[in-house]
Amino acid sequence: MADVTSSDSALRRFLHGLPGVDAVGLEARAAMLSSRSIKTTAKAYAIDLAISMIDLTTLEGADTPGKVRALCAKGIHPDPTDRGTPHVAAICVYPDMVKTAKEALQGTAISVASVATAFPAGRASLPVKLADTADAVAAGADEIDMVIDRGAFLSGRYLSVFEEIKAVKLACVRPDGTAAHLKVIFENGELSTYDNIRRASWLAMLAGADFIKTSTGKVAVNATLPNTLLMLEAVRDFRESVGVKVGVKPAGGIRTTKDAIKYLVTVNETVGEEWLDPHWFRFGASSLLNDLLMQRQKLSTGRYSGPDYVTVD
Repeated sequence: MADVTSSDSALRRFLHGLPGVDAVGLEARAAMLSSRSIKTTAKAYAIDLAISMIDLTTLEGADTPGKVRALCAKGIHPDPTDRGTPHVAAICVYPDMVKTAKEALQGTAISVASVATAFPAGRASLPVKLADTADAVAAGADEIDMVIDRGAFLSGRYLSVFEEIKAVKLACVRPDGTAAHLKVIFENGELSTYDNIRRASWLAMLAGADFIKTSTGKVAVNATLPNTLLMLEAVRDFRESVGVKVGVKPAGGIRTTKDAIKYLVTVNETVGEEWLDPHWFRFGASSLLNDLLMQRQKLSTGRYSGPDYVTVD
């Protein structure tokens, strides 16, 4: 694939040579998968799996160290009344809160993820984006969620986006040679078309993304089942072509257990059971966890406790 990224024109030819997306077929398949009925023990398994895949997130201007510590405590023990509840996959915060989260999660298997590269708009120079990334990594971030330059992508400057992802990937490397995992956010709602989402998926994977992510959660249209299905298909095809496995993270707008299970069914039916693992699939969410906990309590007690019985993030 080296020839594909040798020049802007070569990369453009490759990306525009990808098969066009059949929008009707894609949406019909997503609708079909979302109609699957999951009950009893399978539902209990799916709920615990979804909890273990959550990047529990706070990305607000009003974030404080106390709020981040409280979120970390919830991530470690989502249901304090049931220590059998799995912990979440990661806590996702802004770079200046990474150190606080890292300290609060010390001794656990929960990762600290940090948004970077002038999140959420990505409107900054490359040196600023790299400094933002390096700052988060130096503070202890295990994962970096970067945003692509949508303006460059939409104007056809694909090689510029490719080189920026590669540069951020390099900035994720620590002095000891280990590296934070890189999740590349497309902001699908701004890419507008399914063809653009497919091209962005291949572009990011060619540049070395460990994960591809739907959205920031900061725009009107975030994760949808069809665009996540499309990204899962791209991941499957990329592995078949290149032999490299890449994760997928839908983020924004996934709030209910019913929605989360639809995504898990789609993962299983598209890329297979091996992707049903927090190392390869994540939910970017803040409110989803509460609904999963309420449904989990209902399965175990037979009663629906309601939102007053889970912590408010």
